[in-house]
Amino acid sequence: MAVITTIEDLKRLHERRVPRMFYDYAESGSWTEQTFRENTSDFDQIRLRQRVAVDMTGRSTKTQMIGEDVAIPVALAPVGMTGMQHADGEIKAARAAEAFGVPFTLSTMSINSIEDVAEATTKPFWFQLYTMRDEDYVARLIQRAKDAKCSALVITLDLQILGQRHKDLKNGLSAPPKLTAKTIANLATKWSWGIEMLGAKRRTFGNIVGHVKGVNDTANLGAWTAEQFDPSLDWDKIAKLKDQWGGKVILKGILDAEDAKMALKVGADAIIVSNHGGRQLDGAISSIRALPSILEAVGDQIEVHLDSGIRSGQDVLKAMAMGASGTYIGRAFIYGLGAMGQKGVTKALEVIHKELDLTMALCGETSIKDLGKHNLLIPKNFEGDWQD
Repeated sequence: MAVITTIEDLKRLHERRVPRMFYDYAESGSWTEQTFRENTSDFDQIRLRQRVAVDMTGRSTKTQMIGEDVAIPVALAPVGMTGMQHADGEIKAARAAEAFGVPFTLSTMSINSIEDVAEATTKPFWFQLYTMRDEDYVARLIQRAKDAKCSALVITLDLQILGQRHKDLKNGLSAPPKLTAKTIANLATKWSWGIEMLGAKRRTFGNIVGHVKGVNDTANLGAWTAEQFDPSLDWDKIAKLKDQWGGKVILKGILDAEDAKMALKVGADAIIVSNHGGRQLDGAISSIRALPSILEAVGDQIEVHLDSGIRSGQDVLKAMAMGASGTYIGRAFIYGLGAMGQKGVTKALEVIHKELDLTMALCGETSIKDLGKHNLLIPKNFEGDWQD
């Protein structure tokens, strides 16, 4: 058994174990993948200030996100098709998150349904909503999340139309995979994945199949989803969805200070500075670069969380010290899930927790709430000196 000390170790195991189309789905961005790459490389530009002769006993990484206690300031981000990375993937990730003490966010495009995850867990999870043209379906989806006692609705704003991800098109991505010659050849090398998948509760989109008129198999599903993302989504519709939900709302996909102000205006409880992991607008700036201007615009009036690019506890510390009040991991927990199932998600969280705790200590801090820009060395032109 390999000794796992980093998220990169889990990524290598994930690539070895999971069919190529699902590994590529997790590990790709749109177009040239510039934004996907810079989400992580921009974190590398920020340095940490080491401080010594500080009493480091009694450290704690505990804090809160939208009023909920968290063991570390990290939530599991919504990731579509998580149940294709590992059999019953959403259930296993949700259980790992619950046991560790961090929020789990279930994607609209999950394999396990809202009801499956609710049945398998004891604490409320968060539900991520993609707005669809079918308003009746959206209303029923929101009601299902309410019935499952979800404690927050995460509305994704940056997928009104789907960004082009070349690898997914070339691989013929589908859930379950279509059995082409290329796919069969790849699946033949992934026996353990295939055997576990035979015993999975579901192998297609559990929140959609059986819940939409006329969608009862994967052939219909592809046609339905291709037409369903709502290009007419605007702030009025977001306000209506917020009222429909009636609970805590987090708006995901904010990358511009003006949009952050609009999110504040509609009364969101938190925003997530995110570029969808570099999977939508290629050429957009990284989330960590966008964070300072958004904090300047709305920082003390709303919780500002950060997603896209977090691969370590040091990244979490950098985002929190820059002023974020929470972070999300997507790929980092998916690598763990694909590598080792529920144990792998726990391992990813343990790795991040350990890195965060040790780094915090070596920066001379004992509490998340005390982190600030004084812990960082930020390049002078970090945000970019752009022409007006």
